[in-house]
Amino acid sequence: MRGVALTEVTTEYVFALGAAVAAVLPGATWLIARDTRESGAVLEAALAAGLRSRGQTPVLCGVVPTPALALLSQQRGVPAAMITASHNPYSDNGVKIFAAGGTKLTDDVEARIELELEAVLASFAAAAAAAAADAAADAVGPGSPESVVMPDAVDQYVAHIVALFPAGVLTGMRVVLDCANGAMSVVAPVVVSALGAHVTAINAGPNGTNINADCGATHPASLSAAVLDAHADVGLAFDGDGDRVIAVDNHGHVVDGDRVIALGALQLKAEGELTGNTVVVTVMSNLGFHRAMNAAGIDVVATSVGDRYVLEALAAGDHALGGEQSGHVIYRHLATTGDGLLAGLRLLRHVHSSHRSLTEMATEVMTTYPQVLVNVRVNARHPDIASELATEIARAEALLDGDGRVLVRASGTEPLVRVMVEAATDSIARESADALAAVVHARFGVAH
Repeated sequence: MRGVALTEVTTEYVFALGAAVAAVLPGATWLIARDTRESGAVLEAALAAGLRSRGQTPVLCGVVPTPALALLSQQRGVPAAMITASHNPYSDNGVKIFAAGGTKLTDDVEARIELELEAVLASFAAAAAAAAADAAADAVGPGSPESVVMPDAVDQYVAHIVALFPAGVLTGMRVVLDCANGAMSVVAPVVVSALGAHVTAINAGPNGTNINADCGATHPASLSAAVLDAHADVGLAFDGDGDRVIAVDNHGHVVDGDRVIALGALQLKAEGELTGNTVVVTVMSNLGFHRAMNAAGIDVVATSVGDRYVLEALAAGDHALGGEQSGHVIYRHLATTGDGLLAGLRLLRHVHSSHRSLTEMATEVMTTYPQVLVNVRVNARHPDIASELATEIARAEALLDGDGRVLVRASGTEPLVRVMVEAATDSIARESADALAAVVHARFGVAH
């Protein structure tokens, strides 16, 4: 869940969420971490208080990337909560919950948490909730355990990632890292340097308000410029909590998640590690990705949008690799969730060992179809929007005549309908997407 920090995502709400998840996912200990937003510490305190109200012992890991928290959760077999709004601006915040073992929640568990949250919010007056949240640093109830601090959480993650690769595997490589002024700022430069690369780090000075601000995976322009300035081989851009990565080649061109996953799939297949000869992506992956995998003899499983759906499909088929165009890349046999640093390091090693440029490799691996995405703010959630617009969608697909595709879906976190069209040319994709978006706005949109 995420929203505007302290107005939508309030201390009262996060306190109640802590109590709710403790009831649904009981365990003696919970791990809590956060990214670099200025609102993180107070929400951390509120969440810890909510957990303590149900007899849990919160362990505070401080500022670490989401994949680091998932790793610690996996190693200790305990549930965890990450306070982050991922790639959103600093003014937003939210909470990601991991089940014991560092895995994403299933739909039924999420539904149970929502019901319990409603019950908790209804069980005490708003004033009492506010007082409890404001006193978040204090134990709730006599004899309740206090929070414990894990001071070496970052060091544990760094040591784990470095140990996954041969010593000096990146020696001689020049790499620029855009840390998005987020949680990777204290991790990525250390790890990539430890593996032998010459590192230039940018946007690695978080101050609480500059996370994702015109930088990171959603704003790679500054990384492209820095790669050219440094004459670097590759650039990697992370998002605020470090679970996604976007690459930049030696000419400053952006290499998105589709190409990173495609290269990873070919690499695993060559190594005999692509289990089931299958890669898992979401319906947002470009048509060019599907055609490239088909040409390489690799099967593709497409899921709903969201890394947890990718993870479910990976687990169901015991597949090794999956992810999203946005840069979530999951090496399931190495991590329980998307890890931008791990995926980036796999890409760096692949480029370095091939003795070729990322420009050559990314260009050859697939051809990207022009893709246009239009977001339409609507008056309510429309989970069955594709059915509601079946006639209009069919008409748009017919006009593409098999050389493109149309996807209309509801956002999973906001009252938005996302209209995506891929076509042979950008103008065709734009015209079709705008026409469908106009229909959505006319029927369901919020008046301006």
